[in-house]
Amino acid sequence: MTMWSGRFREPLNPAFERWQRSFGFDWRLLRHELAASRAHARALKTAGVLSSEELISILEGLEWIETQSSTAEGAKTAFLQDDEAEDIHHFVEKQLAARIGDTGYKLHSGRSRNEQVATDLRLYTRESIGQLQALLADWIEAFVSRAESAGDAAMPAYTHLQRAEPVLVAHWLLSYANMFLRDSERLADCRKRVNLCPLGSGPVAGAVLPLDRAAMASNLEFDAPTENSIDATSDRDFALEFVNCLSLAALHLSRWAEEMILFSSQEFSFVHLPEAYSTGSSAMPQKKNPDLLELVRGKAARVLGLANTLMIAVKGLPLAYNKDLQETQEPLFDATETVLAMMPLVCGFMKLVEFNQQNMQSAAESGFMNAWAASTYLVNRGVPFRMAHERIGNAVQLCLDRGCELKDLPLEDLQKLHPAFDESFYAHLSLKAVLALHDVPGGTAPQRVRQAIAAARQRVARLREGTHVHA
Repeated sequence: MTMWSGRFREPLNPAFERWQRSFGFDWRLLRHELAASRAHARALKTAGVLSSEELISILEGLEWIETQSSTAEGAKTAFLQDDEAEDIHHFVEKQLAARIGDTGYKLHSGRSRNEQVATDLRLYTRESIGQLQALLADWIEAFVSRAESAGDAAMPAYTHLQRAEPVLVAHWLLSYANMFLRDSERLADCRKRVNLCPLGSGPVAGAVLPLDRAAMASNLEFDAPTENSIDATSDRDFALEFVNCLSLAALHLSRWAEEMILFSSQEFSFVHLPEAYSTGSSAMPQKKNPDLLELVRGKAARVLGLANTLMIAVKGLPLAYNKDLQETQEPLFDATETVLAMMPLVCGFMKLVEFNQQNMQSAAESGFMNAWAASTYLVNRGVPFRMAHERIGNAVQLCLDRGCELKDLPLEDLQKLHPAFDESFYAHLSLKAVLALHDVPGGTAPQRVRQAIAAARQRVARLREGTHVHA
């Protein structure tokens, strides 16, 4: 029995009937459909639609469905192989009626699939946010731990992919920790708008039975019911916002992957790829390829595309529910599963990757990356910055002509450029002095970086606490 066939005289075209089904992908919502159905059944009992015996029978039937379908995470059991089910709602109704008889059909009293799928998708998204925040906490902690173990090791920082200034390796690693902490904060903010309950909205105008919407919302641990039935049944902003959060996280993963790929090349040789997350060439025996990192870049493109797909699917829809909204489910599922699958792998990579600190340190001590510190030396001696900048530029050009570094220029030549130079200049050029010069909050001075590591650890701890609260 379909959920809508009474008005129709002719059967659907078989090809169209198969084509329009969503059960092939929305089976992922089963646990959420069952949870929402339990909440609705209890509201029906309170409204006097179900007797106590009927409520017990329905709840037992729903429990039986959940038991029959239980399996390893993300897999589809034989029980869920149903060639007749139109969608997850139809599947549950079919199974419930087969288990407990016609009482199973009473469960749909006063509700619509429009509100059901909106509720199920919110429950799915809320759960996914919790899973991702837990994984992000592990990921961020991996950066913080590596930053802590890096100590005072230094490396070049780049602008325009040209060596710019020396920084602590820890400072570089913490830049990623901050990037992904923002992603976690975006997810937490998104959760506030996800965590509203559409149950009781009906197909568009609200339920026709006196259902206790607040009780249903509380039963499902939503913060409150949605405020408008038209909006509730057609809204997919929460899915768009969530997948856009995922797309930013994927973008950040891609930037990290690209830098790891560059740094693992022989041209940089800052990073040694872990063999557990690398592959070889079928033709060239010497190769160790960064396949995990390259796939992260590729899958980031996929997630970005899925976010775009969602926006385009919704952009032209009039209120309220339209069947087009069925097409928002697969991008949501695909984006979520893609990022969830990546996170444990990149975390494992980050724990094993080795940094060639000798090469990094050597690179940090050459290439005139102390030039800004050199111009600051002149500024501190009263020389206007623009003039100091020009004089140090002149000194760099002199070094390039002679094939040396600033520290190798004789004082006599420096004083020809400006009389403010004296012997104290050379002490300001050492790597230790240049790092220490950046002694501001957020700077790479060692004491500031140690403070930043401690602060990052606190933020990760708060992230874990928040994840635990919402689990």
